[in-house]
Amino acid sequence: MINLNTPQLGLGPVAESSTDAMKISVLASGSSGNVTYIETPTHKVLVDAGLSGKKINELMQSIGRDLQDVDSLFVTHEHTDHAKSVGVLARKYGINVYANEKTWSAIAGKVGKIPLEQKFDLEAGEIQELDGLDVQSFPVSHDAIDPQFYEMHYGGKSFVILTDTGYVSERMAGVIKNADGYLFECNHDMDMLRMGAYPWPLKQRILGDTGHLSNEDGANALMEVLGNRTKRIYLGHLSRENNMKALAHLTVASMMTEKDYGVEHDFHLLDTDPDAATDLTIL
Repeated sequence: MINLNTPQLGLGPVAESSTDAMKISVLASGSSGNVTYIETPTHKVLVDAGLSGKKINELMQSIGRDLQDVDSLFVTHEHTDHAKSVGVLARKYGINVYANEKTWSAIAGKVGKIPLEQKFDLEAGEIQELDGLDVQSFPVSHDAIDPQFYEMHYGGKSFVILTDTGYVSERMAGVIKNADGYLFECNHDMDMLRMGAYPWPLKQRILGDTGHLSNEDGANALMEVLGNRTKRIYLGHLSRENNMKALAHLTVASMMTEKDYGVEHDFHLLDTDPDAATDLTIL
């Protein structure tokens, strides 16, 4: 079912130049859909495809990039807000898709047929090498069949994507510590969730160990993992119903400032949006 061979996507050394850098844009982040774009001189990569293909194409165009140039897509888990258009993008643009075996099984009936030569198995704890871009996978605690997220390493820089987890374990923190940049979950405000209209079983799911990080949880976890290399922190996967962008930002900034972290001095806190891309930025 799954091609276990490493795709041959140009194995020569990457030339050193002023443009030899990793660039990132959080195309969309939120409970309604998630897509992140990572670029090096030799590869253009997406993590997740949780919106329609049309919307992802529009977001790519908004940062001056084209889906035709994307060569790889890394899937974190099978939930629709992360995997909605995996099959569409693979078929239409010939993109190679990476996921672990259980996630492949979970999405098999949802995303349609993907050519075998475009399907690759990447298990938690493994690293996929793409011409100097090393994509390191790590497991998280979420109510999906086998969820994993990714840390991108290129040119001495690293960028961690971590949304959709109920907590950050010591082991997980050790893997992602002192990255240059983070996309980190701040899904909900605890009071908004508890007083909101969601049924109690759903609230319990979100608050549980396989749910989502609150603003406070996200701030506390960030203070455990950021280091002197960390310069950019994107706050992501905000719930439309149980959070607000300004509230998440204020909560994280206040908690960090109270603990003497150099917010907007040593590093920047940056907002994301479910419908608009962040600027394409050199990490």
